[in-house]
Amino acid sequence: MTFTPVNHKIIQELKKIAGSQNVFTDQESIHKYSHDETEDLKFFPDVILKPKTVTDISAIMKYCNEHCIAVTPRGGGTGLSGGALPVRGGVVLSLEKLDQIIEIDERNLQVTVEPGVITENLMNAVAEKGFLYPVDPSSKGSCFIGGNMAHGSGGPRVVKYGTIREYVLNLEVVLPNGEIIWTGSNTLKYASGYNLTQLLIGSEGTLAIITKIVLKLIPQPKHDILLLASFPSNEDACAAVSAIFRAGVTPSAVEFMERKGIEWVKEHDDINFNMSPTAAAFLLIELDGSSMDLLFADAEVINEVVEQHHCQEVLFADSANQKEELWRMRRTMAVSIKSNSVYKEEDTVVPRAELPKLIHGIKEIGEIYGFDSVCYGHAGDGNLHVNILKGNMSDYDWNHKLKEGIKEIFELTVKLGGNISGEHGIGLVQKEYMSIKYSEIQLNLMRGIKAVFDPNGILNPDKIF
Repeated sequence: MTFTPVNHKIIQELKKIAGSQNVFTDQESIHKYSHDETEDLKFFPDVILKPKTVTDISAIMKYCNEHCIAVTPRGGGTGLSGGALPVRGGVVLSLEKLDQIIEIDERNLQVTVEPGVITENLMNAVAEKGFLYPVDPSSKGSCFIGGNMAHGSGGPRVVKYGTIREYVLNLEVVLPNGEIIWTGSNTLKYASGYNLTQLLIGSEGTLAIITKIVLKLIPQPKHDILLLASFPSNEDACAAVSAIFRAGVTPSAVEFMERKGIEWVKEHDDINFNMSPTAAAFLLIELDGSSMDLLFADAEVINEVVEQHHCQEVLFADSANQKEELWRMRRTMAVSIKSNSVYKEEDTVVPRAELPKLIHGIKEIGEIYGFDSVCYGHAGDGNLHVNILKGNMSDYDWNHKLKEGIKEIFELTVKLGGNISGEHGIGLVQKEYMSIKYSEIQLNLMRGIKAVFDPNGILNPDKIF
């Protein structure tokens, strides 16, 4: 695919469309929008556009489509797969100015938002009305709800409440040719042809620009309790996860953390938390609901289960501050690891009963290829984030040999019935591994969908395939 280089004339035309105040070519902006949170990768756009209306986006896309100009949509820039990287230069289309919560419909338990709304702001706004929007990725304080849609984001509470797909009712989108459509309807059921709404979720900005989102809400649970269980091995902790569910308990979150990750969090964020010297792994387990009696009964069952898996100690968070401190420890783990080492983060997911085999295999592969790893993640739904550390690896091994190790991790994941990404997406950095999971027939079906939506291939080029 050959794209038209963005020159002075094109920039002047874009200023006429979007307004000069919404077009940026200064070096500070070019640098800021050249990267997201994916490793240390940088690709420099030619121009950044920050439109304020759907009609502006429509006009921008129509112009870029007619002139074959690459367009990379961007949310909060918190992605970990390179989905917002402008690998072909061209236009970065930032959705940051579309940041309104348009309506909280209390009668129908729905909310309509623009894509630039910060996820935590949305959660707080609906909580004030007594509602819960449960999809809360670790970056909820800075990520945009539109980016969450584009990547099919999850978070800790997927295990009880379901993925983001369970909450999206309808989307307004701008197609690559500038046409504006709604993908579905604001109803709980949908059996009227192909479900375009679900197709757009997780499409990573390759099919259309999301401009409005209608979300389902649920009542806010009245109570919650939080437990932290420590184990002598990763395998013991991971084996306990499936056993909790088999015992008839469905927690609202089950998070796995390796000891090394907690050590680095303590060092990075000065968190006051004492660990047993023999504790190798931890499960952070949350229960929520309308009755404290029922929650305590479930907690007793969990205690019995984890004891059967060699649990050393169960800490019960007895205050709101302690709950917040334990959650902060989990949510800041990625930042803490990044501050300690050059790393790559992989986003594996398997059926949760296979977690012990997955983490054991990851450590064995690391020994073969000479890398260390720190793992954590949403164990309740089988989603394990694997942080591969450069450590003492040579630059050559890191840049060449490591790829074979990552490939083996993904091959193991697929062999265990899993997939190569649970919530981070494929984007730029994972696309070379797609053939591990998908046949050429499956990939061609995906390419065909892309061609129908975007025949000129201008929207987020070089991603997924």
